[in-house]
Amino acid sequence: MSISILDVQRLATTYDDRTPEQIISLALETVENIAISFSGAEDVVLIDMAVQINPAVRVFSLDTGRLHPETYRYLEQVRDHYGITLDVVSPAADEVNKLVREKGLYSFYRDGHKECCGVRKVAPLRRKLATLNGWITGQRRDQSIGTRTAIPVIQEDPSFSTESNRLLKFNPLANWSSAQVWAYIRDNEVPYNPLHGQGFISIGCEPCTRAVLPNQHEREGRWWWEEAADKECGLHAGNVAAQTAVR
Repeated sequence: MSISILDVQRLATTYDDRTPEQIISLALETVENIAISFSGAEDVVLIDMAVQINPAVRVFSLDTGRLHPETYRYLEQVRDHYGITLDVVSPAADEVNKLVREKGLYSFYRDGHKECCGVRKVAPLRRKLATLNGWITGQRRDQSIGTRTAIPVIQEDPSFSTESNRLLKFNPLANWSSAQVWAYIRDNEVPYNPLHGQGFISIGCEPCTRAVLPNQHEREGRWWWEEAADKECGLHAGNVAAQTAVR
């Protein structure tokens, strides 16, 4: 069995009320060349579920070169805990060197985060996804009111598909809340980034992430010097385009 692009919309409707485990099973059993994108709490829940379906599940993570020390140690903890092969994807050295040489190490505070994210995150992800037919993400609809409220559980990737590679994207936790994610982590003793214990909820690069106060939305800890709307680094840029289209 395989999923054609024509099946995507039908399956997105059929699987919208299915469990994350059922959506992950569909992804792993029908898309031959697929991997989980791993960085945060939601993603490690996906890994915990996926290894019970297929212990050889493929996982990759983006190393921007600016992550917290706690995050690097956490990547290794997850690799060891699950016995998985974790593909750590780095940005192109010449592109990083050019950005830093021309604009310095902290140009994002002045020029906005998208240029730096483009070099350190989006370009490496594009290269990685060009080697896959599908990817599984930890996006939730309530993570970002401005950009993620309408994400389907299955979609053709609106940002990284090409004419020669129609990339499938699975969002098994789209219907989950943060509370459900953390209930799963606690109930199943899933390892998590120690920064969460210091008030960090959405964790990205060290210069661009800070802890949030009680009752603040989780995305308020990311790029706090910019406008609150449309806070995406570019990995899920299709969300912004979709939201813009319906405004």
